[in-house]
Amino acid sequence: MGSRTGYGEGDGTALEGPPPKSVLREYAETILVCVIFLIFTRAFVFQQSKIPSGSMEDTLLIGDYIMVNRFVYAPSLFDWEKKLLPVRDIRRGDVVVFKHPPEPEVDYIKRVIGLPGDTLELRGGRLFVNDEWIDEPYVSEDYRVNENYGPYQVEDGQYFMLGDHRNRSSDSRVWGPVPRELIKGRALLVWWSYEEGADAARRQGVDNLKAMLSKLVTFPWRSRWSRCFTLIR
Repeated sequence: MGSRTGYGEGDGTALEGPPPKSVLREYAETILVCVIFLIFTRAFVFQQSKIPSGSMEDTLLIGDYIMVNRFVYAPSLFDWEKKLLPVRDIRRGDVVVFKHPPEPEVDYIKRVIGLPGDTLELRGGRLFVNDEWIDEPYVSEDYRVNENYGPYQVEDGQYFMLGDHRNRSSDSRVWGPVPRELIKGRALLVWWSYEEGADAARRQGVDNLKAMLSKLVTFPWRSRWSRCFTLIR
């Protein structure tokens, strides 16, 4: 007997597939999928932030726009999750974004210096953790305060944060350690950098609108192109 592929059972009529999609419908579906993906990644994976102050110079500059990996510190129940998924524990030296303990509605960015259980101390501006000197190549000698601090022991579930520009940073030396639940993610990369002053964060209303229009006009020569898409270390 011959093959009956493509025909209905017993009535001899050809089976029809779904009607072809219009180009407009295909574009709409593609855009919808992209929007859902962007919303998901923004809510659960990545966050965009702007650097408003010089407390992390020269690692981060005023006007740097950064991407924050919110997934990397996601909680895991089993060891195999850390092997298969791109998640890990917070490490000393990580640059992280967190909710400011005195003002949880405000995001801060600093470097993790002390982990739970660490005893840390600044001796003449040099960092010692558990009585061992820690080399900090990210701190410029011009930005290092000749100060003594500590010893200070970090409690469980807490993290001690310092800015790389030590004499310009308000950090855990001032307002204490950061609870784990306030840490939002790890600063991943600088995706764009625009040269502007420290007063940018204080602009409001009309001044903010003028600054946005100015960026549209001046971004070709005021953008720091060499910093774009550089990893934050």
